[in-house]
Amino acid sequence: MAEQKNEIRAEPKRPETIILKDKQARIILSLREKEQEWYLSSLAKATDTTYVHACRFIGMCEGLGITTSERHGKIKVIKLTEKGNQIADLISGIYGMMQNKQEQPKEKKD
Repeated sequence: MAEQKNEIRAEPKRPETIILKDKQARIILSLREKEQEWYLSSLAKATDTTYVHACRFIGMCEGLGITTSERHGKIKVIKLTEKGNQIADLISGIYGMMQNKQEQPKEKKD
């Protein structure tokens, strides 16, 4: 049973495997909104994830240089780095391409 817990907490083998998932992508895209100061709790609520999930994901992102955080007392303010902004732009572009693909009318086969 202890081995199973270690498998769950194991670091991903490839960094891209943590970013190209729905919840993780929502977190990254939310951080693009610079008019709001993002705290772990507000980020979790806005992206419909748990606080623990957001905390773990942000920790991994900090390790990869995607996000940075500043402590203001007990509260951490989370921001995207330049690398994080580039990744957010790419994710947004992929989502845009996917939506455009769905909106294109299907060709008629005669």
